[in-house]
Amino acid sequence: MKKRGVLILAAMLAAAWSAGAQTPRRQPQEANGYTRYELLAPGSGKFRIIYDITAVRPGATAFFNPIRKGSVASDESVTDLATGKPLKFAQVSGESAKTTGLPEADPTYDYIRVELAHPVPAGGGEQRILIEKTYEDAKSYYVQNGDLVFDRPLGIKKNAVVLPKGYVLETCNYPSQVTQESDGRIRVSFYNITPGEAPLKLRAKPGTLSAAPSSVPARKFGERARQTRDIVYFLQPPETHAFDLYHDYTEEKAGVSRYINVVRTGSVATNPSAKDLDTGESIPAVHLKGDEITKAGIDDPEIGKVTPQSEIVVFNFKPLQPGQSIRLRMSETYTDPGRYKLVGDELVFDRTFGRAENAVVLPKGWELTNSSAPVTVSRTQDGRVRLDFNNARPDEVEALFTAKRVNPAP
Repeated sequence: MKKRGVLILAAMLAAAWSAGAQTPRRQPQEANGYTRYELLAPGSGKFRIIYDITAVRPGATAFFNPIRKGSVASDESVTDLATGKPLKFAQVSGESAKTTGLPEADPTYDYIRVELAHPVPAGGGEQRILIEKTYEDAKSYYVQNGDLVFDRPLGIKKNAVVLPKGYVLETCNYPSQVTQESDGRIRVSFYNITPGEAPLKLRAKPGTLSAAPSSVPARKFGERARQTRDIVYFLQPPETHAFDLYHDYTEEKAGVSRYINVVRTGSVATNPSAKDLDTGESIPAVHLKGDEITKAGIDDPEIGKVTPQSEIVVFNFKPLQPGQSIRLRMSETYTDPGRYKLVGDELVFDRTFGRAENAVVLPKGWELTNSSAPVTVSRTQDGRVRLDFNNARPDEVEALFTAKRVNPAP
């Protein structure tokens, strides 16, 4: 009898597992979050939040931003980043959010419900929005013995905290970039590449600094957390030396009407294509080599001196108007025998990554055996190994790794 009960329980568990495995995973609501906290008058407990976030759930017509418990929100506004136009929004309860577009909403929270300009396009489309609001939270931002203290766990991975004028950074417990902005204020910025919250605590004390520009070029202090470039490689079998990839980039400068992708020496690029992630529309690609670049009148510092081996792919789009921006996804197939190959029975990939976010998906049936750089390992929906090389530092990652096929079970 006991054996029969065990068998029944095992069958029930197997059925439950099978049902769970067949249940499609709900896609996340958002991606690419960046929050800027501007600390307001000392003693007010108030700080301005500028939240750059992307809605990515296909077909979604609304976005929901939770209001943190213990905080009082005011002075809200929401902008569509593609067009620069304002969006409609309202504060709603968690119960209302659950029935109007966010089934997983916490009923104990309130939310800012934003009406998107149009449904999020399928196939990796996005809707980028900017939420601005003022929070009052004396438990997170207060004065202690004459010092300002900002003590707040931050779940968003990319953040910046800007001190009020007349204050200098005294201590900061989380590894961060520190930059003096053009108006003299100090900005503390970081990209959290760990799976948990950043337990940020910083202190600032009164102090006056010269607002004169630094002797070091501003580009040397570029804010890593604000970088908008990321790339994903999909490796084909290593004996082909080929991989598909897409790289995303946000252009914000008025008047710009093209993106130039420079093909690395030793690589061959084929099948270029692109699309506007904000609308899902295709963008034409122009593949140019050597003299074709000069004849097209393209002179760009990224290209350098044009030689017969120079190769670029140009993606043209409508010139941006002031206040507009565009999120591009460029896709290509690369062949690179020097950096991706099969040595005996071992897959070898050896490439430098300059972006903050870089991912590589191994061919099906291959498992990671060595990685020289720290990497996060996960699985795609079809079971392939995905490696994420996220880099919070403003330098390159030497991504050298190997993989081997899984031997069939005896």
